[in-house]
Amino acid sequence: MLVAYEFLFEELAKHLEFYLIEERAQWLNSHFVLVYQKSLNNKLQELQNWCYDIATKYPDLVFNSDDFTSIEENALVSLINRDDLQIDEGKIWNYVIKWGIAQNPGLSLDPENWSHDDFITVKNTLKNCLPLIRYFQMSNEDIINNVQRYQQLFERNLWLDIMKKFMASDQPITSLILPPRIKLTSQFLTTNPIDLFSTVINDEHLSTIASWIDKLTTKYSVNDIPYDFKLLLRGSKNGFTTESFWNLCNNKTNVIIVMKVNDTNEILGGYNPIGWDMPDENSFYKSCNDCFLFSLNSCTNPISIFSPVVKPEFAIYCNSSRGPCFSDLNMFENFNQDSGCCCFHGSFKEPIRNISLYEEDISFFSVEDYEVFQIRRKTF
Repeated sequence: MLVAYEFLFEELAKHLEFYLIEERAQWLNSHFVLVYQKSLNNKLQELQNWCYDIATKYPDLVFNSDDFTSIEENALVSLINRDDLQIDEGKIWNYVIKWGIAQNPGLSLDPENWSHDDFITVKNTLKNCLPLIRYFQMSNEDIINNVQRYQQLFERNLWLDIMKKFMASDQPITSLILPPRIKLTSQFLTTNPIDLFSTVINDEHLSTIASWIDKLTTKYSVNDIPYDFKLLLRGSKNGFTTESFWNLCNNKTNVIIVMKVNDTNEILGGYNPIGWDMPDENSFYKSCNDCFLFSLNSCTNPISIFSPVVKPEFAIYCNSSRGPCFSDLNMFENFNQDSGCCCFHGSFKEPIRNISLYEEDISFFSVEDYEVFQIRRKTF
């Protein structure tokens, strides 16, 4: 992959990046620090984004790894500079000190044994890390138990301001106070770093979808997504049948369908604000002006496609013998089996699959996995 970039085969290298992310996530997890470092030192933007997504949510993968102290300074700086790093500030301090000591072989682990020159050495080692720690967001216990014995690393005015904050909070502070780090909601976090909130999409995809829903011309940043995404159904967990869909998703409004296509790894889906209603007998269409279909960027499709409805009277199709159906995107019985799903092009503006995949205006496929989310606007 690095060779591909060296010889300017950027498209090939990007394809390899997507392949590693989508097919070899467990291997990447096992070699996380190495992959994280390599992604920063080279033009591996997709891997870099993936690493940032994992490292900020699960920083223990970096800090508790056996090779943490061998990580290069730029990788450590880029991580602790993140506003969304999900770890207590006191722990960040302890890890930074651990790294700084390790960069100076022979230095005692106990600062009580350090000379003035030792403090100067560690201060120089950590000169790009220390300004990024949010000292004024630490607890009193962290300052007293973990930071105070290293006070010679601080400029005099900063240390005095830290003492003012925790001993006389009404005193004016002149030092720069960095804001608290952003705490992510539980929907983005799981006990297993590889078992993320979705098996199909990532945070960047969520921000893209949210921006389309709100009809924005510029995309939301990941930290500014104004919606919560509640998982209603996952095929690999709840099944790929029409019964499982109707049992879990009947009459649910403001829903998003996402699916990963077998063999091609395309990510297709749609937004349905009015939901599907299970018919007692005859099938029917529901009119909707705000729904849309999409194809999200992946290793096989580097550019996302947004396809708004152009014939709203045929936008949503409800049929008890089928799963979620838009007029141009249908999921039949056994969605993970051959020809369990299909695409048309008629009621939505753009085809969401490559036109070469259509035969007589229809394209059949099956899914590796699919998910249904219900969205709700956050209350800040």
